[in-house]
Amino acid sequence: MTSSIKTFTVGYNPINKSNVFRSGDTVTGQILVETSKECTVSSLWVKLKGKATVKWTETYGRTVVTYYDKEKYFSIKTEVIHEGRGNNILRAGNNVFPFTFQIPAQDLPPSFKGSCGKIKYTLKANLSRSMRTDSKAKAVLTVVHQASLNSDPILMSPQHESTSKKMKLFSSGNVSLDVKLERTGYIQGQGIMVVATIENKTSRDIRPKYCLYKKYSYFAKGNRRVETKDIVKEVGETISPLSYQTVSKVITIPPDTCVSIQNCKILKAEYRLRVYLDVKYASDPEIKFPISILPVVPTSDEMAAPPPAYGFDAFSQTNFGGNVLPPAPMYDSPYALPPAYTPYSTYPSLADFNEKS
Repeated sequence: MTSSIKTFTVGYNPINKSNVFRSGDTVTGQILVETSKECTVSSLWVKLKGKATVKWTETYGRTVVTYYDKEKYFSIKTEVIHEGRGNNILRAGNNVFPFTFQIPAQDLPPSFKGSCGKIKYTLKANLSRSMRTDSKAKAVLTVVHQASLNSDPILMSPQHESTSKKMKLFSSGNVSLDVKLERTGYIQGQGIMVVATIENKTSRDIRPKYCLYKKYSYFAKGNRRVETKDIVKEVGETISPLSYQTVSKVITIPPDTCVSIQNCKILKAEYRLRVYLDVKYASDPEIKFPISILPVVPTSDEMAAPPPAYGFDAFSQTNFGGNVLPPAPMYDSPYALPPAYTPYSTYPSLADFNEKS
């Protein structure tokens, strides 16, 4: 039997040029139902939800074990057309239903996607009709964290470490490495100024090297899966034998690097800066620094939210599943604006997850 529902989509109105949201922001959008003929609807609802999930498998001999866990942050539902309301008839053509949600003002982790886990914020719409399969649609929102360099004194704290090593075998003598960073927290796209004082008391050339890498940790059933990958690698100038030198290097964080995540119980996103000396025929002396990466702070222009769009304007300003639709003709709808969503429950604060040592 041919379905009378030609198009069923849900979309939202961007509130800034970056097309991102934060906790406490208002999300406005529309559900579009295009029908080929008049049809009766049992119910129509839209839901805004946020959750984190992790999943991976491990093999022990012939046994494969799946590790899975999830953490729900909120789920807010609005009934646009109530079941049992009566004669819920959609006219042929385009039917548009606007809605409004407010993202709960709580400490939400940012949107994230890794090899074994993700943090996702979605709009989901569902249309039910008698004796028909439900029509479903969804759109994904990008949520960023509220943190800034001034939110935690540790982020502005300088870092300083030193190490030394006695060479053996083919390289006799000592090398020492003393490294300073101006702080711990940095913004996406910023440069990390690294100042290193190197003493080379060997008969060989040595070179300082720098590596910014990510460390993503996933937790489930008391187990942990760790994912590491180098992000930026740099090489400094050669330090001659029997010399003492202070060198500086700027390591630029790629703008698209995921921000650090510490407020999720089942996954963490951490970063390290490894500074080490490349010594031939010997293990490399090294120092590792924790690096916190924060989101770019939107400008005042980006923070200014445009007014909610309905009617013809709604189609030109709305993100329907990642696609911006052109203006479409509207038909009179017998339905008023949906009722305000019911107050969301306050979720408990996120407790720290006890990592394995």
